[in-house]
Amino acid sequence: MELMPEDIRARLLANGGTQEETDHVPVVKFFNPCGPATWVLTEMMADGDTLFGLCDLGFGCPELGCVSLAELEAIRLPFGLGIERDLWFRPRFTLAAFAEAARLLGRITEAEQFLAEAARRLGLPDNPELPPDFRAVIPRM
Repeated sequence: MELMPEDIRARLLANGGTQEETDHVPVVKFFNPCGPATWVLTEMMADGDTLFGLCDLGFGCPELGCVSLAELEAIRLPFGLGIERDLWFRPRFTLAAFAEAARLLGRITEAEQFLAEAARRLGLPDNPELPPDFRAVIPRM
């Protein structure tokens, strides 16, 4: 499976190229199929390698930060596996809501109830209007 298809790369680069600070809806989720590590990413820098988002290595303290795409692609796990892209990831909340829920739980979650509560705590809409391309995305292998 291709970790970074061109359509996802283009959306990440577009988010990374915005001039003003924006609370983007995550574009992609990567995960370790053999462990707890998860990355929910919103932006790619112009260098084409540096990604920004919520990073959780499974130690109970997820944090906002940067990760290298090349480093993620280079990870080799047991059974010949590598880091994978979640083909069914359909975020409905912004990165701030994901980060707040992760802060409260000690891990990244996609559970609607926790994300909605985190959004309310931050004064964000708990049902944000998403860009049209987020509603009907067909997973690409």
